[in-house]
Amino acid sequence: MSLPPSEIPQGAIRFNTDSQKLEFYAQGEWWNMSTETTINVSPRGLYMGGLQGSPTLYANTIDYVNITTQGDAVDFGDLNRGAFGASATASRTRALQGMSEGPSSTYSAQVDYVEIATTGNALDFGDMSAAKRSGGANGNQVRGLFSGGQPGSGPVANIDYFTISSTGNFTNFGSLSPTLAEGFASGINSPTRGIVAGGGSSKTSEYVTFASTGNAIDFGTALTGGGQGGNCGVSSPVRGLFGGVSTPGNQSNVIEFITIASLGTFQDFGDLTVGRQGVTGMCSPTRGCFAGGGPLGSYNLIDYVIIQSTGNAIEFGDLNRNNAIAAGGTSNAHGGL
Repeated sequence: MSLPPSEIPQGAIRFNTDSQKLEFYAQGEWWNMSTETTINVSPRGLYMGGLQGSPTLYANTIDYVNITTQGDAVDFGDLNRGAFGASATASRTRALQGMSEGPSSTYSAQVDYVEIATTGNALDFGDMSAAKRSGGANGNQVRGLFSGGQPGSGPVANIDYFTISSTGNFTNFGSLSPTLAEGFASGINSPTRGIVAGGGSSKTSEYVTFASTGNAIDFGTALTGGGQGGNCGVSSPVRGLFGGVSTPGNQSNVIEFITIASLGTFQDFGDLTVGRQGVTGMCSPTRGCFAGGGPLGSYNLIDYVIIQSTGNAIEFGDLNRNNAIAAGGTSNAHGGL
């Protein structure tokens, strides 16, 4: 016997025998869930760039992990430049990295890309509308979005988008609010919606619908403020998590979660193994990994959680480098795919 709608929990999943599709429940409705997968390809997470400690270095290295297993990261290749405050997104086959600061505090408009199933050095994809670092990144199988960021002289609120399957320069999508665009924001995704949260010390979050263009819309309020580096968001198609969020100059072990299809205040999920800032996220539809983090030179560990549950993080392994913060993180199996 089916539960009446008032008793169905947000985020519940069912198999619809009429449509032969998986569905999830949000905002009083059942929604189709994307279930396409890449055949014979394991969920691979990429950790791209970052500011590295001991000695301090704007890293251009890319590490990768197999998200379904535990273990240390392995060398993938190199970016075209050192990348602090990097952000990244991906389709099932290709990852894009942009919005970063290099040596001598130089900012770049260039976007790099790699083919995720192989290893090797990054290639030039195209350019964003402005040279900047530390914005939020979102994406699904078709589009990659880079939102907000710092050019060194104040925030840039623009949202640029790219068609991931082809190389070339940005197309304008819309804008974030000035507060959220301040920098160090984080992004999470479903196949239809991208959410950016926690720019600067802000507790705000905003969302866009990938298939359209336009300015971002208010989503809800985070428990703590400030993404503080890279993409510290991970997501399934239903639920998004932000880990290691903190106010500037402080560290946090807080993991928060939201139901992507509904609006509202974030909820407590559990804790990271160690409180830190500048954490980077990588994920499969079921498992979220939080890697690196600061203060600078402090941690090269990787934690993981099961996204659809709640609870504290568990040790996954270590990065393949000295400790780094504010790298770009993505995968070929995140919640937008």
